Amino acid sequence: MLDHVTLRTADLEGTRAFFETVLDLKPGYRPAFGFPGYWLYAGKEPIVHLIPGHAGPVDRHGETIDHAGFRLADYQGHRRKLDALGIPYTTMDLPELGERRLFLHTPTGILLELVFREGENFGGA
Repeated sequence: MLDHVTLRTADLEGTRAFFETVLDLKPGYRPAFGFPGYWLYAGKEPIVHLIPGHAGPVDRHGETIDHAGFRLADYQGHRRKLDALGIPYTTMDLPELGERRLFLHTPTGILLELVFREGENFGGA
């Protein structure tokens, strides 16, 4: 089981706000480290840690983590939310797995994959 993901970002506040708005994560307790950052919680678990980083091009060919994936519920509701917020995304349906996916980027370009297990119910676009 993956415990958490730590993301470096040049826009700490903007990235925090993005995760709060898009994924409903909430900032919570974080030990008093000697550098700024946030621990963002899903319920009682701090699943996303944000720390300062430097802006630079994303190189998807080098050895790096390519993206972070989150399992969520309510595919259509998340599409409506992203549309209302004007956040661009792409879709991928994997009916053989009973899954639908949305791909989007944080304000600083980190790729996120939102995974929805819909089972056999693929009604609606």
